[in-house]
Amino acid sequence: MKKLPIVLAVAALVVLGGFYYLSQEGHAEDSAAAAQGSAPPPQAVSVMSLKLEKVTFTQQLPGRVSPFRQSQVRPQVDGIITERLFDEGADVEKGQQLYQIDDARYKAALNSAIADLNSAKSSVKAVEAKAKRYEDLVGINAVSQQEYDDVKAEYDQAKAAIAVAQAAVDLAQVNLDYTKVYAPIAGRISRSFVTEGALVTANQSQNLATITQLDPVYIDMQQAGAEAMQLRTRVMDKASVPVSVILNEKTGEMYDHEGSLKFSEVTVDETTGSITLRALVDNPDDVLLPGLFVRTVMKLGEEEVLLVPQRATTRAADGNLSAWIVDADGKAQPRSIQVLRAFEDSWVVTSGLEAGDKVIVEGYQKVAAGAAVSETEWQKNKDEKSVSGGKE
Repeated sequence: MKKLPIVLAVAALVVLGGFYYLSQEGHAEDSAAAAQGSAPPPQAVSVMSLKLEKVTFTQQLPGRVSPFRQSQVRPQVDGIITERLFDEGADVEKGQQLYQIDDARYKAALNSAIADLNSAKSSVKAVEAKAKRYEDLVGINAVSQQEYDDVKAEYDQAKAAIAVAQAAVDLAQVNLDYTKVYAPIAGRISRSFVTEGALVTANQSQNLATITQLDPVYIDMQQAGAEAMQLRTRVMDKASVPVSVILNEKTGEMYDHEGSLKFSEVTVDETTGSITLRALVDNPDDVLLPGLFVRTVMKLGEEEVLLVPQRATTRAADGNLSAWIVDADGKAQPRSIQVLRAFEDSWVVTSGLEAGDKVIVEGYQKVAAGAAVSETEWQKNKDEKSVSGGKE
């Protein structure tokens, strides 16, 4: 009976020893598992392999329609308007009579000038005959040389009087012709600013009407002066730069007729810091009216460039752009890049990246420099919207 407690004590020690061994073995397994979990798996990222792409560069600018020609119809003589000879808003031809000014006094002035001319012509005949007689008489000393010189001077004055009278006739004829007001150019005429019975003068500030030529039309565009040099360099060797017109920005409706860039100012406006470009666009249906604001798209030609999605880049506080690439060892590395401008939803890269580089488009926010990554090819969402021809 005395041996029973001893046996129970030994058995208890054996059981406790087994539990201790199992617990130590479990701790060892947990430590091994923890050691294995300290190295996280590679971060999954979406990458895009860069390659040279041929793209057509465009430039969108605001513009305003200006008439190709515009003329203000003005009177050149004083008088009462007796008749208006056109329909307001109609198309008129160059040389078409538009107004008639009372011409009674101008006809009288012309008749008076003609009478003065005839009188001068009759007077010169008598003086001419006298001069011929004195020329013969002075040769035989029948008259003095002084008398002959006086007759010659009188003859010259008579001929000058004819010239003066002829000039008066011409002036009177011009004034009479000015009583008929003609269209100086062809185009669409405005409403009449005067009515029959109105007194008009040659120096009045109010024009009678305005004629505007609507086909073709100019579109004057404004571009920032800082960007003008880049544009000038890009189009310098081009014979023509096509220009399209956007009629409705919301719907993207384009005008049927394409124009071309014709002119660029040589100075920058000091108040706005912009430079004016001018395009010429056909307007056979008079859709583009002077004063209308539109947006234009200039096609600057094709180039092979490297494009990086804007979403794959980050901009630092100093304005510099950077992107993440996957190197040959499958690790993420940051790259500082330089860009020229934006094209749709991408940047045109000039330095920092090369064709063949793998740029991380999605998942770069979770990687660190030198970290291993698991890459998949990036697929652009077809629903993403972009703005063509944007600027950096």
